[in-house]
Amino acid sequence: MTVGGALILYATAVGLAGTAGFRRAVWPLRAPRLGAAVVLAAAWSVPVAFVLAGVTIILPPSALFTDLGQLAGACLDRLRAAYGTPAGAGIVTAGQVLSLALLARLAWAVTTVARRRQTQRRRHRLLLRLAGGHRPDVAAVVLDCPGPAAYSIGGRRPAVVITSGAVELLTGPQLGAVLAHERAHLTRRHHRWTLAALLVAEALPLVPLLRDAPARVGRLLEMDADERAADHHEPRVLASALVAVTTAGTAFPGGDGTRQMNGDTGRPAGAAAEALARVQRILRPPARLPRPREALARAMVVALMAAPLVLATAPALVTLLP
Repeated sequence: MTVGGALILYATAVGLAGTAGFRRAVWPLRAPRLGAAVVLAAAWSVPVAFVLAGVTIILPPSALFTDLGQLAGACLDRLRAAYGTPAGAGIVTAGQVLSLALLARLAWAVTTVARRRQTQRRRHRLLLRLAGGHRPDVAAVVLDCPGPAAYSIGGRRPAVVITSGAVELLTGPQLGAVLAHERAHLTRRHHRWTLAALLVAEALPLVPLLRDAPARVGRLLEMDADERAADHHEPRVLASALVAVTTAGTAFPGGDGTRQMNGDTGRPAGAAAEALARVQRILRPPARLPRPREALARAMVVALMAAPLVLATAPALVTLLP
């Protein structure tokens, strides 16, 4: 099997089988932040592997270890040899199309997501200027809205926003737990993780693992924020606040980089099943992942990130061995 074929096989296997594997896996619930990292590493390894597959079809693997002059010479030699036969020309052309198409798709995804988030951010900032304000007893921006919701906005000017409906609905301890949950999203940079999941899903939405990445990562990050909030607030108080907001109905849609306390993870707000699962997890938290298994999961992140490059350069690495 050629290097390009191995990379395509790897990307296809991870992209198709990864969703089923993560669906059955239980350990991410015990280490949600680490689980989200594994999901992102697996998802991003798919487009990287496809791009490298196209590159290795065009170039000999040994060219990846040469200087610029040698690389150009190897490329020209490979192209001359390939275009000497119709079959070789077709293979090289396929590699060029694969790499260029995926790079173009990734660039398009970055542009699309950036434009969408910028529009959302502008609208949301305008809404906060028109209907938002501060109260001395609430350590967040209070939005004049009857629907109970709380969410965080990442970016250059991070903020925690809570609606007046939520302030009126929640007790003092519940309000403190909700705000701690939202501050955890900001301090742990969850908006960056969400952005990475959105980009890869936008780039290749037909691949199941990539398409499901935003929702899967979002659920795990909500659990991570729950854990951080429960470190400083009574878990029963946090769970009761989640129940109160969810059962009251909501839904003020979060803007760019937001996570809502009502359980919005990229799907319609008010997902009762997910909210119930979070409440059960808050009240009966699972045992922490043992250190050996945690180290194994961290190694999995590194392995998934490095796998496409290792596969692409494996023949050249073998030739370097004594």
